[in-house]
Amino acid sequence: MLTKGDDFPIHQTPEPIAFAGSDRNFYDRYFFNAYAPDGSAFVAVAYGVYPALNVADAHVAVVKDGKEACLHASRILGFERMDTTVGPIALEILEPLQRLKVTIAKTDGIAGELTFEGRAFPIEEPRFVKRNGPRLFMDYTRLTQNVRVSGWVEVDGERIELTGWLGTRDRSWGIRPVGAPDPQPTPGAGMAGFFWQWTPLNFADRSVYFHVNADPDGKPWNTRAVILPDGAGPHGGYETEAATMATELIPGTRHAKSGVLTIPMEQGAATVKLEPQSTFLMRGVGYGGGWRHGELKGELAVAREDIDCANFDKNDFGNLHIQAISKVTLSQPGQADQVGIGVFEQLIMGPYRPLGL
Repeated sequence: MLTKGDDFPIHQTPEPIAFAGSDRNFYDRYFFNAYAPDGSAFVAVAYGVYPALNVADAHVAVVKDGKEACLHASRILGFERMDTTVGPIALEILEPLQRLKVTIAKTDGIAGELTFEGRAFPIEEPRFVKRNGPRLFMDYTRLTQNVRVSGWVEVDGERIELTGWLGTRDRSWGIRPVGAPDPQPTPGAGMAGFFWQWTPLNFADRSVYFHVNADPDGKPWNTRAVILPDGAGPHGGYETEAATMATELIPGTRHAKSGVLTIPMEQGAATVKLEPQSTFLMRGVGYGGGWRHGELKGELAVAREDIDCANFDKNDFGNLHIQAISKVTLSQPGQADQVGIGVFEQLIMGPYRPLGL
């Protein structure tokens, strides 16, 4: 099964690129977000291929005035991984690791053209490996890159110019649960809980990244913080696995009211105060909901979905995974405070005793 990818020097196994090992949960995904300097509008894009399921899908969500307008598209992959278009949503790699472009042909009132340009070389997060009993639950690599964003989006005739917008893109590939869940449960493979926080943050001349996966007792199994100046190369930033996040939850929910990130450094700790301003529901780009990543929808399926992201049940399972668009304040010893903007991504399932859950 030869495809266009086979003419590039990118093979990782003796097989053609069309085949990605033996795990049906193998995936290869792009994620983008972008936000106005004042946080008044937000855009997210997801694009993924699932070679063993022979499916590709793409999603766009635009958040403004408490409404989330989403466009979903899914198609049969047809083994061809170099075709990065799904229905009206197309992805172009203009300059690898630096500039990428997403185009949305006008469909159901949603259209756009967005270019994402890296502020520094992407960071590579520590490899995520997690088992549930005998089952491999996660095994993937991810790069993350804060970006400057240009272009425009349109929803129902209202055009938004992306002047001065910032955001984040990531690329991850490996194994995660995708598509329809396994109908046969595996004894001993129940998940005790899942705690996740991710905070890519944009400041005037630098980026701050933090993530943590932790067990129900609060012990991290994957975590790191990075402070990266604009223009930095592959090894140009400060990183540590000793950062901590103090989180205050909105009473009665699993969403954060605020957070304080502490990053230990030789000259004294840096801190970042996070103040959520509005909410993006991740199901709008396929993280759960009716357009789950990798789910077979047929030869080609395209649909619009509208979500109220200002008034929703925060305890509904489908609404647990969010990105909170946040005002952020960075304090470092010997430097003036910087105010920036970023997202505070959160997903807490099951017990998490440090927060009384």
